[in-house]
Amino acid sequence: NHNQNNFPSPKPQKTLPDTQNITSSNTHTHNCLQKNMDQMLSLNIPSPNPSGFSSSPRCVLVNGPLIVGAGPSGLAVGACLREQGVPFVVLERADCIASLWQKRTYDRLKLHLPKQFCQLPKMPFPASFPEYPTKRHFIDYLESYANHFDIKPRFSETVHSAKYEPFGMWRVRTTASTDGSQVEYVCRWLVVATGENAECVLPDIDGLAHFGGKVIHSSEYKSGEAYRGQKVLVVGCGNSGMEVSLDLSNHDAVPSMVCRSSVHVLPREIMGKSTFELAMLLMKWIPLWLVDKILLFFAWFILGDMNKYGLRWPEIGPLELKNKHGKTPVLDIGALAKIRSGEINVVPGITRFYSNGVELVNGEKMEVDSVIMATGYRSNVPSWLQEGEFFNKNGFPNTPFPNGWKGKSGLYAVGFTRRGLSGVSFDAVRIAQDIGKIWKEETQQKKLTVLRHRRCISTF
Repeated sequence: NHNQNNFPSPKPQKTLPDTQNITSSNTHTHNCLQKNMDQMLSLNIPSPNPSGFSSSPRCVLVNGPLIVGAGPSGLAVGACLREQGVPFVVLERADCIASLWQKRTYDRLKLHLPKQFCQLPKMPFPASFPEYPTKRHFIDYLESYANHFDIKPRFSETVHSAKYEPFGMWRVRTTASTDGSQVEYVCRWLVVATGENAECVLPDIDGLAHFGGKVIHSSEYKSGEAYRGQKVLVVGCGNSGMEVSLDLSNHDAVPSMVCRSSVHVLPREIMGKSTFELAMLLMKWIPLWLVDKILLFFAWFILGDMNKYGLRWPEIGPLELKNKHGKTPVLDIGALAKIRSGEINVVPGITRFYSNGVELVNGEKMEVDSVIMATGYRSNVPSWLQEGEFFNKNGFPNTPFPNGWKGKSGLYAVGFTRRGLSGVSFDAVRIAQDIGKIWKEETQQKKLTVLRHRRCISTF
């Protein structure tokens, strides 16, 4: 019940045209778009026909930016554009907003950082929410956020290609998962909001295809209830791997967690204050390397020596590792106590699978009933965006934070900072301001033209 959670009621919004139905109030913008369309026709540019498109798609002229993705990143940009008075269209391949949170997360998930570091622009979390909101809290917040800013994505539309054309516009082609219909969107601005976690990463391990037990990615995991009494191998020791292992142990499964490389594990709180909040505070006054030293001292003091349990510290500090390589430190919420007690077993890397178990790099063999791959996610941008300058081959902007939000020719990126939801907010605000400035300048120019014309008529 959103009202009980003290969400703000939806803002009264002026109806803003978003696609072909452009009203006379936007004549200037329409003329600009029409000019570009005329150029396209005069250049006789052939319509691309990638595999899977059997006929010419319906063409839609977008009045404003086209946002690809209706997760937190896309919603944040939409809200900021709404505040700027800029119309937009949001495309989403799933049938709901924030599909990662709604469909690909486990039941016990909570935000790992305090809520003030996870709220999106223009609308804080309700005061009634706990400091670390649950999965359900966060989904409720996002749904109310979309409602408040009147963001209505076009669901079940998968983008297959996006290309900047010589006539100065982006051409984005989609297929609807509901009926297979195809649409071609033509827009001046393209905002890539598909984020860092668009596709699951599944490693190719020798013998995995011959393993006789159940194998899933952590995105399919919901609860340890289904694994009660089983020997479960969790591949990965990041935040997901740790939390899945903890949940399995709490449901009387026997988890073994693969820790192939080094990992930083920090307490979620230090002396009653969020570790992240403390780190942000210290970085205002002292250099990052010294903050890392302080965090590692507290980790050792509170959590003890983790090396003897198979958890090795990386050679560089947690914040430096995050900045350089995007690898997030684990914030402990109870898994380490289970590791110390032996309820969660930490094992090294895997050499190969066999029908009912695995062989580890140390030569040890283990019997296993099920496998959960907590091996993370990756960007899918290279699979559909036909552009080789702004994004690299891994689907991240080439320019590092804080300048990786804007490319050339009206291309923008949000949610690729490796800085969580606070990075999303940073990008979204700047993208909306940049587009809004151009939009307002052109709107003002159109108004001045109309006013001069009227004065000229009145003098005669």
